[in-house]
This record gives sequence, structure tokens and C-alpha cells, in this order.
Amino acid sequence: MSVVGVLVAIGLIVGIVIDTFEVVVLPRRVNHGFRLSRIYYLSAWAAWRAAACRLPAGRTRSGFLGAFGPLSLFGLMSIWAMGLIVGFAILHASLGTDEAWPDEGGRGFFAHLYFSGTTFFTLGYGDIVPRDPVGRVLSIFEAGLGFGFLAVVISYVPVIYQTFSRREVVISMLDARAGSPPSAGELLYRAGGSGCEALQSLLMEWERWSAELLESHVSFPLLGFYRSQHDNQSWVGALTTILDTSAVLIADGRNKDDYQARLTFAMARHAAVDLCLVSQTPPSPPPQDRLPAADLERLRISMRGADEKPGEGAGFAAALAEMRTLYEPFVYSLAERLLLTLPRFVPTDPPVDNWRTSPLRRSPELGALAGAPPGDDHFYGEAGRQG
Repeated sequence: MSVVGVLVAIGLIVGIVIDTFEVVVLPRRVNHGFRLSRIYYLSAWAAWRAAACRLPAGRTRSGFLGAFGPLSLFGLMSIWAMGLIVGFAILHASLGTDEAWPDEGGRGFFAHLYFSGTTFFTLGYGDIVPRDPVGRVLSIFEAGLGFGFLAVVISYVPVIYQTFSRREVVISMLDARAGSPPSAGELLYRAGGSGCEALQSLLMEWERWSAELLESHVSFPLLGFYRSQHDNQSWVGALTTILDTSAVLIADGRNKDDYQARLTFAMARHAAVDLCLVSQTPPSPPPQDRLPAADLERLRISMRGADEKPGEGAGFAAALAEMRTLYEPFVYSLAERLLLTLPRFVPTDPPVDNWRTSPLRRSPELGALAGAPPGDDHFYGEAGRQG
């Protein structure tokens, strides 16, 4: 009996079982440093990201990046299964279990590997049969473990896609409210300013969305790699837009009823900070100012629901800049890690909502239904009317 082989096999099996439990079953952060799944995703994403950067920007790169989430899920499951099979094969070989072989000349580690694989997947060919008590006990244990592993993994996949679907439903609803890509300025303009009751309901909905995002992406960090259906949408972009909108409403000193905006901001920032911690992404401020002076003035104009511009004489710009320091380093780091683009506070060009487009043509005449009539120059002036 090889003691070293037995210890290696037990360590491999126990390590994979613990990793599977932490990833699939345990609904909370795991603090210890060594995790097979964490090493797998760090290395796999680094290689995939480097390959994506060599592709031309646009649909090709976006499609390539979008395939990583689903493929990595099946890759991780395959690594778990192969690790358990190899671990039991090493255990059988190290213990020297007595087995009936169809060909006496075919014995060796690969024969143990074949026997372990057929047992793990409960194929039951019967061409190799354990004859001693140790081998029989190991075979029963491996078959039970394999059956439970497959059941847990099969149930894990629908949970991932259901959670992804719930996340994307709310992101899609932002299209008609804030354009695509979304922006805080467009959202405030279409909502009619800070005094709109519908805006309060929207912020309440996004507070809940941020809480669900935090819970689901901490429990299943893999979801962060799942990209939205449209290239101009993303969960990081939606989270940033809601943070921008809440920050503007809080910084606007005229709005006394900012309770819901503060709640939404707190929940959304909590999600951004914790997701940086989970993904081991240190915060980093954006290299360029997301709200230069010209855009700040356009943002003031977007707040058209009140008689005067927001924050006049009340330090609106300073208050907003202070609010931005609380979350921008975190959302920028998340976007940089996932190769996503952060939305601007106000759009540079007139946004083209996804619902107004088709593969063949744009339908600008439908814009009035979304609260932004074609040719409206609330941001863009003459260029906007021509665009």
C-alpha cells in the first residue's frame, strides 16, 4: 500500500467535494484562500480576456466574451468530475484492491481509471468487479458520491439560468426609461425630473434589484460573467446608472423627499463594494472624469421637472462629486475586469432604444411613446436633431 498515494487521493477527493459544496450549495462568501474553482476562474478568465482583446471590438468580441460564462460552467463541472474519478483511481491503485479483470495483462493505472469512471457514472458494465471488502466499499461510496454529484450539478444549472433571467428582466425594462446604453441624465429627463412619483417607484424597484444582485452574485460569482442579451446593456452599466441617478437626486438640495434615493444608493453601493470583494478586484478610480463641466450643465438641463436648475447656490456640483467618490472606483474596477463600458452621466449622442430598432431599420417615429420625441434637443442641440 502506498501511503503517499492514499493521502493524495483522499486530499483530492475531499478538496473537490468541499469546493463543490461551497460553489453549489453554500449561499455565502467563502473566505479561505485556496479554492479550486477560484483558481480555475482566475486563470481561465485571464486567458479568455487576453484572447478577446486580440479580436476586433464590436459584435465579434462581445460574442466571444459572452460565451465564457456558459462554457466555463461546464468546464468547471468537467474538472470536478475528472478530479473525483482520478482521485478514486489513485485510491484503488494505492490500496491495491483485489479486482477481477477480464484480461490479466491489462492491469495498470489506466485500468483503475476506467473502473473508477464506470463506477462514478454508475454505468454498471460489470467487466471489472471488486472482490475484496475494501474495493467493494470504495465502489459503493464512489457510486453514491457520483450519483449525488450529478444530481446536485444538474439542479445547479437551472438555478443559474433562472437567476440570470431575473436579473436581465429588470435591465431590459431600463431600455425605454433611460435609453440603451442607459444614463442617469436620460432617465431623469424621461421621468420628468426629481419630483415624479414614477421615479420613486422605479428607485424602489431598483433597490430590490440591487439586493437580489448582491445576494445572487455573492452566492454564485459565476453570474458576473454572464453578459446581457444586447451589447449596449450590462448589469454593471445598469448598476452604475442607478447609482448615478440616486447620487444626483441626493445631491440636489431642493429635493427634500430623497429618502428612497438614499435607500437605493445605499443598497446599490453595498452591491458594488461586496462584488468587488468577492471577485478580488481592488477599487480604482476612472482614468477620465465621467462628468466634465459641459456634461454637468447638460445634466442640470435634464432635470426639467422643477422651476429652477438643481442645486443652484447649494453646492450641487461639490455634493455630487463627493457622492461619486463613494462608488465610482468600485463600478469602474468591475467594468474593467469584465471588459464592459461604464455609461456616461449624460449620453454623447441621442440614444437609440433597443425596442425602437430591428435588424433591418430604425424606427425613430416611435420615440414619442418612450417620452423622447425624435429630434428632441434636450441634450444634443442641432447635432441631436440631425442624429
